[in-house]
Amino acid sequence: MSRVVMPFRFALVLGVGVIMGFGLSVGRTVQAQREIDRPVSVLSDQSDNDKTVPWQDARLLAEVLEHVRKEYVEKISDQELIEAAIRGMIADLDAHSAFLDPQQFDEIRISTTGEYSGVGIEVALENGVVKVINPIEGTPAEKAGVLAGDTILAVDGVPVNVENLNDTIDRMRGKAGTAVKISIARADVKDPLEFTLSRAAVQVHSVRNKLLDGGVGYVRISHFSETTTSDLERSLASLKKKNGAALSGLVLDLRNNPGGLLEAAVGVSDVFLESGVIVTANGRAADARFEMDAHPGDALDGAPMVLLVNGGSASASEIVAGALQDHQRATLVGRQTYGKGSVQTVLPLSDGHAIKLTTSKYFTPSGASIHEKGIKPDVIVNEKELPKAKDGVDATESYGNIKDDIELQLALSTLQQKTMGVIRQSRAP
Repeated sequence: MSRVVMPFRFALVLGVGVIMGFGLSVGRTVQAQREIDRPVSVLSDQSDNDKTVPWQDARLLAEVLEHVRKEYVEKISDQELIEAAIRGMIADLDAHSAFLDPQQFDEIRISTTGEYSGVGIEVALENGVVKVINPIEGTPAEKAGVLAGDTILAVDGVPVNVENLNDTIDRMRGKAGTAVKISIARADVKDPLEFTLSRAAVQVHSVRNKLLDGGVGYVRISHFSETTTSDLERSLASLKKKNGAALSGLVLDLRNNPGGLLEAAVGVSDVFLESGVIVTANGRAADARFEMDAHPGDALDGAPMVLLVNGGSASASEIVAGALQDHQRATLVGRQTYGKGSVQTVLPLSDGHAIKLTTSKYFTPSGASIHEKGIKPDVIVNEKELPKAKDGVDATESYGNIKDDIELQLALSTLQQKTMGVIRQSRAP
């Protein structure tokens, strides 16, 4: 059999998913290259990976394909049939395995590097229109004056189809240096605004920060990508500089963070841990079994932490939450997390497709599996006390706003109690 060289391989700790203007997905680079030089095999109950597909099973598949090809009410190409068969086979394994077309695989690679070529607009569907959530700092859109709250009407003269947000996103993307025209409606402007933008390389950052009263830092991580750990370290340095001293405490917000890169989750945990296991994983393949540990050095020098989580905190977020809770480094405040304790590996195929395959189950430092269970916070928020989000409004818009963010208020109260406890302990005879 000919040798097929795979240019990339990724492992994911993918959660419940998000829709963002740059079509974000999540993943982790594990190896730069993998070679396959063996017959296709099936996984038997005895884990005999060298057994080839029995000819009876192959014949059954061929029979079904032939019947569909000849007798189905509409004509379907052989390529469509084969792809459908593969898609069904992978999807039937579990809810997180999937057959990816080239576009979906490209989304994975974009999110892994945190970079793509486009205009730098984060968008979302809101009340039946495509709204600009945020023009990313330093991008063509931000420099041209596109504002948060603008409504995108058309891209290159093609009206926006709210039923297909990806089409709008794809039209805004393209080769760096090429031009794209965007029509925008703005609340206080009568006529539509026209922007002709030159596409450029866009860096997607997942961390934002704010200095709160009393020298308390607030850091929100929206997803985990290759830049997340370094972005976090820069955010902490920036907060210390603004404060003019070490932070008295930190609120780390992982609410509605669906996951992302495994290594980023480990890196974020390591920023605050001096030692110990962060996560372990167990799978059938040799590289699906691993343990990742913390290195000496706590960026907060032991200052108290509160970690905000909810039902949208999944996978990579749960790795961080589990590690910091098990090591008693942070108090978890909020609601039960999503409960996804598996790792997916993305295996590129020779024609631009890829398969996303569940290869491991991971465990918190205490050895607990959170799969389909989630992590219970130390301080639980009563959901009935939370204001209901308005229809069509992104719930994350209030995050970090002390006046409107009840969970953040509780986190700060919890942090204050921890800080007072540390002070009392230090003054004890």
